[in-house]
Amino acid sequence: MYDIPPRDLPTPDDVHTAYVQGEAAVLALVERLTALIVNLQTRVNAIEDHLGKNGCNSRKPPSSDGLQKPRTRRLRTRSGKKSGAQPGHEGHTLHAVAEPSHRELHSVARCGACGASLQDVPPRAYERRQVCELPPVRMEVTEHRAEIKPCPHCGQTTKGAFPPEVTPPVQYGPTLKAQAVYFNQYQFIPLERTSEMFADLYGHPVREGTMVAAAQELAAAVMPANEQVKGQLRVVELLCRA
Repeated sequence: MYDIPPRDLPTPDDVHTAYVQGEAAVLALVERLTALIVNLQTRVNAIEDHLGKNGCNSRKPPSSDGLQKPRTRRLRTRSGKKSGAQPGHEGHTLHAVAEPSHRELHSVARCGACGASLQDVPPRAYERRQVCELPPVRMEVTEHRAEIKPCPHCGQTTKGAFPPEVTPPVQYGPTLKAQAVYFNQYQFIPLERTSEMFADLYGHPVREGTMVAAAQELAAAVMPANEQVKGQLRVVELLCRA
């Protein structure tokens, strides 16, 4: 970008010719040399700036620093406090819900002191403890059936219409594809690992090509909104400059 061809450098003959031709020629030569100096200075600045950048002060990946990777220094200092929550800190614990999804009753058959039967004794109260857990997850498959009926009058066969989004014989639904895009694009989980996650969690691996296509579909769907936001930002920027 900043290379200077040797032919642009003035030779001794050029200097002598300019001296013989007079003041105008000398000024033109000086202007030419000034442009070369500015060009060289720009190139030096660019090289120094490039050499001074690394994974900490630029967008370069840390792996590109090589052996010149700067030594990291700990910026935080010890506070002298014990690890964990500090005194006065408001804890964030689980709270019981009023209507749990399931209830399990643990009955009392006999007295813990004398061993008498308590089968027919009604409980005076209950002590509650709740366990928050994820339900078993399995793939749900919805089958769409389009009726095919012959007309008893004309004999013509008519078939019911499928929803517009249901086109191939078997496909993934929008919620599943959105979750795959969320894992890959927002949580930065690679495609291969995202496919493994679906296999481990749902017993159904999603192909990498399917996830790429889903990401492209989602990008196309949000493009009008993104363009509208960009347009509003440009208007705000112009108003701030006014």
